[in-house]
Amino acid sequence: MDVLPTSSRVARATLAALSCTALLLAFGGSASAAPVKKITWMSGFTLTEYFPTPEWWFIGSKVRMPGVGRQSRVDWLYSARGIVMEGDGIGLDNQRYSMKDGFNVGWLAKNGKTARFGSGGIFAPFWRAEGYWKTASGELTFPLQKGGWFNGTGKRYVPARSVQFGRGASRALSYYRSIAVDPGLIPLGSLVNIPAYKSINKDGWFRAEDTGGAIDGRHIDVYRRPPDSSTDSGRYKTGQRVFIVPKSKVQDYLNGKNSADAGGAAPAALVPGLPPVPSSLLRPRR
Repeated sequence: MDVLPTSSRVARATLAALSCTALLLAFGGSASAAPVKKITWMSGFTLTEYFPTPEWWFIGSKVRMPGVGRQSRVDWLYSARGIVMEGDGIGLDNQRYSMKDGFNVGWLAKNGKTARFGSGGIFAPFWRAEGYWKTASGELTFPLQKGGWFNGTGKRYVPARSVQFGRGASRALSYYRSIAVDPGLIPLGSLVNIPAYKSINKDGWFRAEDTGGAIDGRHIDVYRRPPDSSTDSGRYKTGQRVFIVPKSKVQDYLNGKNSADAGGAAPAALVPGLPPVPSSLLRPRR
């Protein structure tokens, strides 16, 4: 199915382009919340999902991919659902690619004006402010792989000058084992059990290994394989209860210490209803 470059990383849950202020209202998070320091259960989390964006979902003509030396679909590279938003992607060659530079380049709306997250509708960001064409009326457009143009004939091209890509993933993340969190609440390296995912990865355990501009407060983004269909927005759950083992307490938890914080169980690694932490989450990432 053809994919229009309209949504961003967390737009799957219709939340991607919201500002931090809107996210605080939507998720009940707090930008000033103190990092978790003890082993504890916490409630009120919103769960969304993200994944490396597949090039085969996109419809644009191929252009040079700066920094890599291959031809790639232009909307996969620069649109608000492409690598410049997701950070990572899977090419038509089934290889992993990621954004390496140009993170400070702004965003444009479809009408060609500067896009600001949280205003102009949740799908306002349409394209990075590089690598695009403008029509005679000033709107953004791009050439299609099958011929023609997405939004009228392009009259002026603005080349990419800052955005650079590279081979390989940006981080060593694992499907259904890595999560993006707000490190101001959940320290990176923490273990998190999400009961809602127990039936998906067999035990519900994850490691906090990523962050995101739209991940604020009690919001967790679960890293997963790309859905089979571009119209699949992924799972979206609210009001979820999760179990957090801060990075500084991981060894204590595994040794059965701090059992009072963990709910009074002894040892803590056997908290009622929680299976043991899989060894794969305890090994250092490359």
